[in-house]
Formats: sequence, C-alpha cells, structure tokens
Amino acid sequence: MSSQLLGVVLLVRHGDRQGFYQSPQTYTATATQITPLGNQQEFLLGDYLRSLYLNQSSPSYISGMSTGMFNASQVYVQADLGGEDGVIYDSCVSLTQGLWPATPSNNITLANGTTITAPLGGYQYIPIESVDPNLSVSLEGFTDCNTFNTHTAEFYNSSTFTEMATQSASFLDSLPPYLSGRSVQLQNMWNIFDFMNVNDIHNATFAQDLPLTYLAQAQTLANWHEYNVFSDPSIGGIGNIAGLTLLPTILNGFSDIANSTNPLKLSITAIAYKPFLSLFNMTGVASANPSLAGIVDYAAAVALELRQPAAGGEPVIRFNFKNGSDATFVTYNFLNRTGDVPLSVFIDAMAPVAVNTTAAWCDVCANTQDRGCAALALATDQGEAAAQPKISPAGAGVLGAGLTLAVVALMAITLAFLGLLTVGKFGRRRSKHPGVFELKDGESI
Repeated sequence: MSSQLLGVVLLVRHGDRQGFYQSPQTYTATATQITPLGNQQEFLLGDYLRSLYLNQSSPSYISGMSTGMFNASQVYVQADLGGEDGVIYDSCVSLTQGLWPATPSNNITLANGTTITAPLGGYQYIPIESVDPNLSVSLEGFTDCNTFNTHTAEFYNSSTFTEMATQSASFLDSLPPYLSGRSVQLQNMWNIFDFMNVNDIHNATFAQDLPLTYLAQAQTLANWHEYNVFSDPSIGGIGNIAGLTLLPTILNGFSDIANSTNPLKLSITAIAYKPFLSLFNMTGVASANPSLAGIVDYAAAVALELRQPAAGGEPVIRFNFKNGSDATFVTYNFLNRTGDVPLSVFIDAMAPVAVNTTAAWCDVCANTQDRGCAALALATDQGEAAAQPKISPAGAGVLGAGLTLAVVALMAITLAFLGLLTVGKFGRRRSKHPGVFELKDGESI
C-alpha cells in the first residue's frame, strides 16, 4: 500500500566493545569500553540511515526532513549512560556522525568578512541526551527491580531450565580451556558467550584455537537464556520490564511525529540488547520469527516508521529491523497482523501496560529504596503521618492548618524532584516538544 513516511522512531544497539561481566541474578554490570570497530559499525549504520531517510531521492525519505545541516527541532536523540558505562553514548556519537557528517556548510561569517568553518572539516555537534539510570528508569527498567530478580530466579529453578542444563552439560563441560576460569554453569551463559565472542573478534590466538562450532553453540544457548529472562508470556508481565519502561519513549515519539504542529520527525534511542528482547516478545515478532528470539548483534536497529496512507485515514506503523551487519532493513509483521499496523491499534495494545512514571516502576518492581523510590516512600509516609492526630483537639485547631501546609509543601518539593525521574518526560531536550504524549497514571489516551 502506498504511503508517505512521516517520521521514524529508531532504536539502536551499541557497537563492538571490550568484554564485561554482568550478574546472572541481577544483571548489574561492570564497566567496559567501546572499540574503534564499534565506532565504525555505528558510523556505517548512521550512513545507511542517512541514505535511507535523509536522502530526497530515496523512496523512504522522511518528508520535509533537512538533508544537509542538522536541524535540532526535527530530531531527538538520547542514549543510555548506565550498565555498559559510556559505550552506548559513544556509539550514539558515532551514529550521529554517519547521519550528519561534517560539511563545509557548517560555517559562520564574522563581522570582518572572515568565514570560519567548524573543526574537522565542518563537524556537526549533535546534542545527545544522556540518560542516567539513577535519574530515569526508562532505558534500564530491569536493574534494581526486585520482582524482575524474582522472575529470573524462578526461571533458573524451573523444570525447563533444569532440562536445558542437562542437555547442554556435555558442551559446557568442554568449555573450561577457553574461558580463563569462568563458571560454566548454564546460569552464567551470557558471560560465557560474551567472553568467547569478544575474544573471537579481538584475540587471534583464541580465534584460531576455538573449535569451529563452539561460538555458534554458545550463542544459541545464550539466545535461549536471555530471551527467557527478558520476555514474559503476558505482554505486561515483569519479564518484559525492559520493554515496558521503554514504551513511553516510543509512544511519545509517535505522538510528536503525528502532531502536525510539532516539527519532530526522527526520535533516536540508543540502548543495550535487553529492551530489544522484550519488544520482540511484546509485539509478537519473536513468536512469528523464532530466529529473532535472541540477542541482537552489535549496531542492530529497529526502525518503527510512522506512515500516512495515500488513501487517507489514520497513520500506520511499519516494523523494520536490521540485525547489525545485515545489508538492509527487513520488514516484519507484528501484533498478529499482516502489513502496516494502525497507530491506534499499537496504542491500544501498548499504552495500558507502559510503565510511565517512577512511582509506577517502584510499585511494579516492589522497590522502596532505589532510583527515587526512597524519596517517594518518604513522601507517602509523611503524608500518612500528617493524617494522624498527635496533639489535643484544642491544639490541633491551632496547629493543624500550619502543619498540613508544611507537609503539603514538603511533599510538593519531593514530588517535584521526582518529576525529573518520570519515564516519559525526562531531561531538558524533551521540553522542546510541546506535543509530548504523556501517559499519566489513570489518564485515558
């Protein structure tokens, strides 16, 4: 069906990095660093996206999109600054270099007539909002989430896991010579695969010594492991928490793009691999395409295109995925439908389960201490305490009003702070888009 591309909500994984370790129980991680290969992968992805969406001769050109100089009003870019330290942010920088390369047009003429071109041949400095997991749960909803940790523990204790551990035991028992002392238990499968994958890319001796099929076997087990951890039979289940907290970003992007008074046309979010697993599960893409029920490659990208059908009617969404070095995007059916899906259908399916605020995340994750939950719990406790009479009726008549006002003011200050932690409305650049699709608790769409 013929349609005009209105804009794109883009989700991208970081590029190649050095190895790192993450806890099989809680997924807390050590720091790592991006490699020149990772920077190059992201740059090439950005160059591909530029040829697709910022090229007026392309059939997928975003109508009205600036094709030369970066236009800040048309683009929103954010990057996770959490688990893998600066790798995701650095990847995003390289991505934007490919999307908006250096150009001599990035210059200024001074009053004396001298023309000055930006450094590096007209390098364009693209604003990227770094999302600190301590201030926003939007891109890492799984860390410090107690109910998610329980979900992971239950998976490890399941008969399904026990059966897979038995089936894979002989292969795992053959791996110690290649793991430098790392645990070969199935619970540790992510770290086993990551160590082997990183060394197969960067260590010539390791790559030569590793038996031919071992890396593929390890990846198959890691894919099974991670998909079961970061998915859930229920769309709103806690196994999907990495996707549930990302949903407001996606919905906000669609709202901005669909709003004709809002200039936004491209929303880019740089993340780790976990939200991809949940998103593929929640949309039904993985169940229809079992090969996608696993860890996406470095520099993988999902492009959710918002399109206006030529015949009119409401906008529709097209689900495109490019798994790292794959040459081009592949379009997938999703939400048990064939072809493009109406925006309202996507909203009806996803908005009710979106975890949009810190308060909602604290409740879903049964957390009263971390990532803003302690401040929220304190405000709640103070509100409850204020409702309890502490003095005589006569004294209450004198002090009650003042005490209530003081408590309300304190709660307002605390909740104002928590406003910075709201999933769907974080950071300075978001405020530039007045048409933000905010899904507040209890509100209709």
